[in-house]
Amino acid sequence: MDWRTITSAPYDRDLELAVIDAYGPHSLAFPCRRALRGWVKAGTKEQVDVHPTHWREWRDSNSVLFSLVPPFQRSSKF
Repeated sequence: MDWRTITSAPYDRDLELAVIDAYGPHSLAFPCRRALRGWVKAGTKEQVDVHPTHWREWRDSNSVLFSLVPPFQRSSKF
């Protein structure tokens, strides 16, 4: 599944978010949902202080180990 720019992220579904932080580019290990005031963890609705650059549909097959691989290395079209 291809990554999409964050401005096109929908509000009504679980998403995998890509962020660039002090550790470099990577995706979050948990699904998030877009909220009016930012992002929340899909499972708990807890506010998440992130500034994602890209998104794609959350896949149940995601795992913590898989999420440690930067998204740029997992997808040919970022």
